[in-house]
Amino acid sequence: MLYQVIVAAGLLLILANLILNLRNLKKPNPRAPLPEDPPLVSVLIPARDEEENIGACLRSLQQQDYPNFEVLVLDDNSTDKTAEVVSGFAAEDSRIRLIHGLPLPEGWAGKPFACRQLARHARGTWLLFVDADTVHAPNMIRSVMEIAIKERVSLLSGFPRQLADAIPQKIAVPLIYFILMSWVPLWWIHRSSTPRPSVAIGQFMLFPREEYFRLGGHDLVKSRVLEDIWMGIEVTRRGGRHLAIDLSPVVACNMYPTAGAMWHGLVRCLYSVTAISPVLLVFLLPVAWIFYMGPFYWFWNGFFATSRDLLWRGLVAFQVVLVVLMRWLVDRRFKEPGISCWLHPVGISYLYVVVLYALVRYLAGAGVTWKERLYGEEKSSVK
Repeated sequence: MLYQVIVAAGLLLILANLILNLRNLKKPNPRAPLPEDPPLVSVLIPARDEEENIGACLRSLQQQDYPNFEVLVLDDNSTDKTAEVVSGFAAEDSRIRLIHGLPLPEGWAGKPFACRQLARHARGTWLLFVDADTVHAPNMIRSVMEIAIKERVSLLSGFPRQLADAIPQKIAVPLIYFILMSWVPLWWIHRSSTPRPSVAIGQFMLFPREEYFRLGGHDLVKSRVLEDIWMGIEVTRRGGRHLAIDLSPVVACNMYPTAGAMWHGLVRCLYSVTAISPVLLVFLLPVAWIFYMGPFYWFWNGFFATSRDLLWRGLVAFQVVLVVLMRWLVDRRFKEPGISCWLHPVGISYLYVVVLYALVRYLAGAGVTWKERLYGEEKSSVK
C-alpha cells in the first residue's frame, strides 16, 4: 500500500510539472506584426538523400508572408535526385540556392558539417536551420521572428508537430514529447536568471548571425551525433539565452516515414543519450517503469489476476487515470494521434526495447549507423 501511495504522489508531482510546462510554453502568434525593416533571414537546409521530402519543404517556404528571406539547400553527397529537385526550384525562384557539399572530413559528423557549410554561405542576419522533412505554415518566419527578437535569444528551438502515417509511428513517436514535458522543468529553466540549457530539436534552430559565430557555430558540436542537444548545452555554457517554444502551429515534420526509419532513428538518439551518461540512463529505466508502466501492470494484476482490497485498487486506478490524463494533455497540445494515448503501454514497451538495444550496442562498442554513415561511441566520433 505504501508503495502505491508513493507512486500516486510522484505522478501528481509529474502532472504538476507537465501542466506548468504546457502553460508557460510560448506559442507563435499567427497575427504577429512584421518587425520594422525586416532583417534578412537565411533558411538553411542540410539534405542527404531527401528526394521525397525536399519538394514539400521548399514549396511551403516559397509561400512565406515574410518579405526578406533566402533559402539555401546543401546537398550532402546524396545518392538520389535531391540536387535535381532543388535545382528545379532554384531555376524558378531566385530566393532558393543549391550548394554542393564538400566530402565529410575526419572528425566531423555529417549534419554538423553540412550546417557549418550552410552558415558560411548564408547572407542573412538571422540563421534558421530546418530539416528537409519539415513543412511550414505561411506565417512561420514572421511569427517566430517576433518571439526571437522580443526575447533576445541566442538560440530559439522548440517542438514542431510530429506527423505519423502508420500505426507504429502513431503509437511511439508522441511519447518523445510526453517524456520531455513530464520530466524537464521548462517553466523553471526559461525563467531562470542564469542561462540554462532548454530543449533543442534540430528540426528547427534559429540563431542571430552574430551570436552563432560568436559562440562558435557548429564547430562546437562537430563530432556529435545529437548535435542539437549539445548545441543547446554549448550555447548556455557560453552565456547565451536558449529558448524552446511550441512550434506545432507553424512547423510540422514527418521524421520517421517508415517503421524501419523510426527504429534506426530512435536507436541513434538513445545510443547517443547512453553515451552522455550510461549510469543515468540505467537509473532512469526503473524510474520510468515505476511511473509510466507499473500502474498498468498493477491495474491488471489487482483487477483481473488477483483479488485486492478496494483502497489498493482505487489507488492503482487513480495512477492509471493520471498517466492517461498526462498523455491526453500533451497529445492534444501538439496535435498527436489519440491512439498513442490509449495504447500507452505498447509504446512504452517499444521504447524499452529500443533503449536496451542501444545500451547493448554502446557496451559492445558497436557504434550506430545513420544516413549510411557509421558513428562510434567515443564522443560520438565519425568512423
